[in-house]
Amino acid sequence: MTAPVRAPRHLSEPARRLFADITGTYVLEPHHVQLLIKALESFDRAEQARTEIGKGPLMVTSRLGEPKVHPLLTVERDARAQFFLGIKQLGLDIDGPPSPSTRNRR
Repeated sequence: MTAPVRAPRHLSEPARRLFADITGTYVLEPHHVQLLIKALESFDRAEQARTEIGKGPLMVTSRLGEPKVHPLLTVERDARAQFFLGIKQLGLDIDGPPSPSTRNRR
């Protein structure tokens, strides 16, 4: 039995918990662990953008004085898309059952 993989320290506490849940449930190859880390970094980036957006209005004023959507909304959307893409590439998306080859037999 292999030693449990530890979550990188730079991930947020919620991302580290998700990392532990996933690596405790599924057997991941080293390259899959790296993909999971990148997905969780995207998760953290989306949450960071959401927090910043929550501090102010969704609309801001451009340098020309015109109203425009807060620029961090794009960051949040793109980071969430990257997170879900990484999860899907790992076969962990919720639209279907996980691949039997990745399920840990504990």
